[in-house]
Amino acid sequence: MSTQIYPRMKNRISALFKIQYPIVQAGMIWCSGWKLASAVSNAGGLGLIGSGSMYPEILREHIQKCKAATSRPFGVNLPLLYPDIDKHVQVIVEEGVSIVFTSAGNPKTWTDILKSNGITVVHVVSNLKFARKAEDAGADAIVAEGFEAGGHNGREETTTLCLVPLIREAIHIPLLAAGGIATGKGMLAVMALGAEGVQIGSRFVASEESSAHLNFKDRVVHAAEGETQLMLKQLTPVRLLRNDFFTEVALAEQRGASREELTTLLGRGRAKAGMFEGKLDEGELEIGQVSAVIREILPAASIVQEIITEYEEARCNLLALKLE
Repeated sequence: MSTQIYPRMKNRISALFKIQYPIVQAGMIWCSGWKLASAVSNAGGLGLIGSGSMYPEILREHIQKCKAATSRPFGVNLPLLYPDIDKHVQVIVEEGVSIVFTSAGNPKTWTDILKSNGITVVHVVSNLKFARKAEDAGADAIVAEGFEAGGHNGREETTTLCLVPLIREAIHIPLLAAGGIATGKGMLAVMALGAEGVQIGSRFVASEESSAHLNFKDRVVHAAEGETQLMLKQLTPVRLLRNDFFTEVALAEQRGASREELTTLLGRGRAKAGMFEGKLDEGELEIGQVSAVIREILPAASIVQEIITEYEEARCNLLALKLE
């Protein structure tokens, strides 16, 4: 499949973020630093710095480096369960970040504060109830994330293709789809269901600019169908690749381990060990189901262009279909 530069795809998402293509790179912990965010933004999408694995001073450094590496819009993903979130917000405001994606918490807590500082706020949800709450809280857009997605996820296990039309019918603000999307065909599918853009995580994990350890990237591109599962629902649900830690968790859950036992088993630094340090046996390997279709590590710009090229080819093929 050849790639070419396409003109701006005009809709509410590209207008909201002032970007060429309605493709957002998810702010994934230990994988989404300034190098990846700036590369995606430079390629015409919207790059996000994943602040969930950063101390406030580290977040400031990444924001400053991202500003130096791109003149285009970028944002920060802000998990609302982060213990020092007030410090993160202070850094974001002081550094003049214009776009924030919030997740894993109540959007009412910080949306007004962020918007009062001129920041566009997008909230990530996994069900219809929280989509309505996010719109009521004043969010400028919503990400509907199906349970195929990697990382922390919804307990309802609603798939992306079910979740997107449910939320589209219920809200009026712009909608992005996430979960199980790594290709242009996947992007076209969710756009047909009412999404106006996509947030993509797993595909960008396996990019050259991702801050994930090479061991983890290699594991992702060699992942097979069925090698991920949603685990730790008693704590915070997370989709994990199978490894020794995965097996420990599965056995503990099968014997009815308590929340406290699972918390002890999880411990501290599991995600960092697996994804950032490359300790594939003992670490927590968070990735989406779509890892089964990812086959190579590419520059972020090539990933963006491949998605857009495939999207356009698939769109044209569908337009050629006629009822007779």
